[in-house]
Amino acid sequence: VWFGHIESAHAPVPRLPFVLQMKRPNKTRFEIEAQNQISARIYDGSHGWKVRPGRNGIPEVQPYTAEELNFARDGQEGIDGPFIDYQARGIAVSLEGVDKVEGRKAYRLGVKLPSGASHHVWIDTQTFLDIKSDREARNAFGQTGTVSVYYRDYRTIAGLKMPFTIESGAGDGKPADRMVIDKVSLNPVLEDRMFARPAVP
Repeated sequence: VWFGHIESAHAPVPRLPFVLQMKRPNKTRFEIEAQNQISARIYDGSHGWKVRPGRNGIPEVQPYTAEELNFARDGQEGIDGPFIDYQARGIAVSLEGVDKVEGRKAYRLGVKLPSGASHHVWIDTQTFLDIKSDREARNAFGQTGTVSVYYRDYRTIAGLKMPFTIESGAGDGKPADRMVIDKVSLNPVLEDRMFARPAVP
């Protein structure tokens, strides 16, 4: 479980608290608080739901669209990322070259998922940690573009290296969105019902 906050120029307030719960193999629950109201995105590995504040204080639940489902499936490389046991999982990885990323040498890896979707990951040649990834995304107007994500401020939690700052932007000169991790809880007990369709009136 990650506890943290989002810093975004597009948000109604400067800092939006969030909780991200992840459970193997590919369940996620992302809750974010804005103006004392909770919104959530929940994925059980096959189906997804969006929970938003509704009228009269009753939350509204909507299923993921087909495109959101595809994005969730392709993004659900799980807690382990795309490289651990990648062949057994049907993921193809190729070394495409060495680039400079923010002044550091990094291996540029091409990653092709079983769905046919592909993206790139840059691995620091000295630390062997992920420092950047690119993937195609569609904006609210239906336009496709490349979103770059940078992983920074790695810290060691129970022997695991984790990025405590994740920045993402569409490369269009606008301010990047920053996800800041304030606390990490490893191997807590997470019940499957937390990742099921929410029961609301």
